[in-house]
Amino acid sequence: MVTYRTDELLPRLADLMLSRRLMLATAESCTGGLIAGACTDLSGSSAWFERGFVTYSNDAKIEMLGVDPALIVAHGAVSEPVARAMAAGAVARSRAQVSVAVTGVAGPTGGSPDKPVGTVWFGWSVDGIVRTERRLFGGDRVAIRAATVQRAIENLITLLQPQR
Repeated sequence: MVTYRTDELLPRLADLMLSRRLMLATAESCTGGLIAGACTDLSGSSAWFERGFVTYSNDAKIEMLGVDPALIVAHGAVSEPVARAMAAGAVARSRAQVSVAVTGVAGPTGGSPDKPVGTVWFGWSVDGIVRTERRLFGGDRVAIRAATVQRAIENLITLLQPQR
């Protein structure tokens, strides 16, 4: 069984956000708000967590985050261009300076040869730069979503740490 360390990670994320006086917005598809939920499980998170967008449908991505419909048509909702647009849109449509976006196939249905179950695209907007990453997680729907939450938070911490 895989263990997830969000309880250990969230205080570190909070410290980094607070020390830099930044606010966070999440843009979530396959996790359905679990990243926002994990962040707000931490007492005092209102000092650094600004809002969460649950954009499960393509229409929600377009309407709430300003994702260009042509990106979804050309690449599909689970793609690097859509994750990038979601991350940028979360910052543009909130009062946050930092965002994390996730779009993926949590399963057990919905996979394809090009995008099997467990495929997740991430987008992080930190310091005005959007970075993306593709991961393929194993396990059932619960495990895939939990691994997605953990990776989203882990990389936020990495990106927010001072560069040495």
